[in-house]
Amino acid sequence: MHGTAKSVPLSERQLTLTRLIDATPDKVYRAWTEPELLKQWFCPRPYQTIEAVFDVRPGGSSYLVMRSPEGQDMPSHGVYLEVVPNRRLVMTDAYRTAWEPSDKPFLTIDLSFEEEDGKTRYTARVYHWTAEDRATHEQMGFHTGWSIATDQLEEVLARL
Repeated sequence: MHGTAKSVPLSERQLTLTRLIDATPDKVYRAWTEPELLKQWFCPRPYQTIEAVFDVRPGGSSYLVMRSPEGQDMPSHGVYLEVVPNRRLVMTDAYRTAWEPSDKPFLTIDLSFEEEDGKTRYTARVYHWTAEDRATHEQMGFHTGWSIATDQLEEVLARL
């Protein structure tokens, strides 16, 4: 610790969604890493993902544009920190591209895809820089939004 700042435990800065998905880990991984697949499920309808560009490798960038029903575009830049094909993806919005810091880091997403009886134990852990950011994300509808998006993910996976 530096000075008088007190570190907030990770548990107070984390949101998690876990679900058993009826698809193999390689398919779930594809749905997260192939832009045309991700655009079909990533935002809870009636929101849309209208653009997705990925360089899926450690240090590679990601760029998404989500559109609200009112037509407001919400761009999102990020960088992959860890990539283990078919098993794990870790990405953050702390960087825009390469190692260019973002204006305001908000989260790091840690996704795991674990094989379980021919299905996938899908876990999304979302880490925030502050407890306030976590609370904001929760108030924005994290649990509902990510659950709906995961339902939509399962619809896409059923067609693969």
